[in-house]
Amino acid sequence: MQHGHTEHDLAAMRAALTLAARGPVANPNPRVGAVVVDRSGQTAGAGFHAGAGTPHAEVVALDEAGDAALGGTAYVTLEPCSHTGRTGPCSEALVAAGVTRVVFAQTDPDPRAGGGADRLRAAGVEVVAGLLEGDAESLNRSWTFAVTHGRPMVTWKIATTLDGRSAAADGTSRWITGETAQADVHDLRAACDAILVGTGTALADDPSLTARHPDGSLRAATPLRVVMGRRDLPPSAQVLDGSSPSVQLRTHDPSVALAALWDKDIRHVLLEGGPTLAAAFVRAGLLDEVVAYVAPALLGSGPSSVGDLGITTTPTPYASISRTSPPSGPTSASARPCAPLSAPPPRRPPPPTPPPPPPPSPPTGPTNPPPTLPPAARSSPHEPA
Repeated sequence: MQHGHTEHDLAAMRAALTLAARGPVANPNPRVGAVVVDRSGQTAGAGFHAGAGTPHAEVVALDEAGDAALGGTAYVTLEPCSHTGRTGPCSEALVAAGVTRVVFAQTDPDPRAGGGADRLRAAGVEVVAGLLEGDAESLNRSWTFAVTHGRPMVTWKIATTLDGRSAAADGTSRWITGETAQADVHDLRAACDAILVGTGTALADDPSLTARHPDGSLRAATPLRVVMGRRDLPPSAQVLDGSSPSVQLRTHDPSVALAALWDKDIRHVLLEGGPTLAAAFVRAGLLDEVVAYVAPALLGSGPSSVGDLGITTTPTPYASISRTSPPSGPTSASARPCAPLSAPPPRRPPPPTPPPPPPPSPPTGPTNPPPTLPPAARSSPHEPA
């Protein structure tokens, strides 16, 4: 525990973090929670930010606290902002409410919004920073990356066999992973702001690129569907069906595509394109995370999971999540599932070592010495004579 933090502070900040987690994951704004306690240390107000265009967490908590905020303490998971955007500066709202102490977890990395702590101190408010900062950052991992780097975070979703194939040579195995992995992909999609494929994938597979429930219905969080490339898409393409927003970026340059998505308030991109598009992002140094679904199967031939990367030496590993999934469909000669990686087949125990032969009995009478054999005919000491 850092200097200036009490057990009461920890409890209040944990409550604020729990509130923050209720905010939307896929959103241009961070998830933020706030708790306001009165002078006696009792909770007077609490709230969270419900997404871009809605009141900030501090404002929600202050509205609930009312006059009880005067002389109290505010606990916020992110440094209160100091700029006017769709809403006013939260730092000024805290000062106006008469809060005398503010404890926050993560320093705001956004240069447009940062500086709230300095504004609070200038107004005579005691400020304590960094309480449970790591917990707060983990709630906004992709947002923190995006505002720090000035571009969306890119996660590559890859489904592959043990030998690095994405499909069979004859095209029969479009789905190489099972239902569990496919359901997990929809959770991943719902946590991102946009899903990106190339025109090659859009034309060959006609994907819908939506986040769906197991019954096929659309989830509330609908990421932007993005197709990158210059070729035209047919009007019948599923990405143009109007079920959720979509856009085509007519470029082959990953940097240009990410800049365009940044301007659309996209902070986390899920890359689901084919091997050519994935390789382009790797070569451009714009791939930040890999989520790999590995089917325990061998295809031997067929399209590779990734194109030529131009790598000639051992690269730095990406942040990755590897998931082993049962292969989908019946076993065929071209896709034979291997034994599960976590449960190798049992080995046959080695045969028992035979006991040594008993020592010879001592002679009971006169005997003739044994004949001397030539070296090539001598018996092994472990074999019977």
